[in-house]
Amino acid sequence: MDTFTVRTRGRTDLVDITSRVAQIVAESGVREGVCLVYVPHTTAAVTINENADPTVRQDIEMELSKIVPWSDGYAHSEGNSAAHIKSSLVGCSEAIPVSGGRLTLGTWQGVYLCEFDGSRNRQVMVKVMAG
Repeated sequence: MDTFTVRTRGRTDLVDITSRVAQIVAESGVREGVCLVYVPHTTAAVTINENADPTVRQDIEMELSKIVPWSDGYAHSEGNSAAHIKSSLVGCSEAIPVSGGRLTLGTWQGVYLCEFDGSRNRQVMVKVMAG
């Protein structure tokens, strides 16, 4: 298991972590298998989406904020219920096939750490498994 830290810059932030995950896969020596990317946080998430146009990230952030507004009469006393809900909707992990020693992502796909309660230092755990 490899772990690295990502510093997020705002309350909501989608950080492209594709190159770091790809580096871990390359260094693992695994030619065929799966790469699990996981964040051990209840107000962050991991997703795969387009990485060619940065406005896609803006659109994702905007629409999630419409679906789950920051203030909405939540019962949770810490005041970050929206972040917990967004984390649950997006999910805390992604499994990516590895083929030829590389992540099998589509042409425009990238791997993102999603921050919903920042800014913070977030841990990303990556496990590459042969199979």
